[in-house]
Amino acid sequence: MAEQTFTKEQLAQYDGKDGRKPYVAIDGIVYDMSNIGPWQGGEHHGHVAGRDLSAEIDSAPHKRIVIAHLTAVGKYIG
Repeated sequence: MAEQTFTKEQLAQYDGKDGRKPYVAIDGIVYDMSNIGPWQGGEHHGHVAGRDLSAEIDSAPHKRIVIAHLTAVGKYIG
């Protein structure tokens, strides 16, 4: 199976609302946040699913360490 790619518009559909999965992009990779409790509902500490959070990840308390625990679902092509 080919790896899925996401444009900005496609990623925005994964906002974690109304039963949709919460996905975020970090450094060109799209991650499924469905199994991360704080992301239920599509928001976490003011950040919203369905967006590229590359610029914000370094200011998060956990920094990039959290990425190792996330499930990658595709590439973000913006």
